[in-house]
Amino acid sequence: MKRTLLIMAAMAAISAPAFADEALAKSKNCMACHATDKKLVGPAYKEVAKKYAGDAKAVDMLATKIVKGGSGVWGAIPMPANTQVSEADAKKLAAWVLSLN
Repeated sequence: MKRTLLIMAAMAAISAPAFADEALAKSKNCMACHATDKKLVGPAYKEVAKKYAGDAKAVDMLATKIVKGGSGVWGAIPMPANTQVSEADAKKLAAWVLSLN
């Protein structure tokens, strides 16, 4: 029993940052247009992670797109600017998205 509790606590600690950033995405209304594993209005986060895997500049580039918006990369529907998202939060969100590959 004690071993099971320790394993569960370790698993929760390991996955806590992912849940925290998913919570941030939900709080900033990102999940209205995006999902982790399927296309909604915008691309699935896993597809974004796959596209930018290994790109050292991806976090900064995606953070800028989160705040300022963008168009043309994933189709005709533009991503609107999200000026309510701080630069620090945008970088957290971008890093989380890229971790989903």
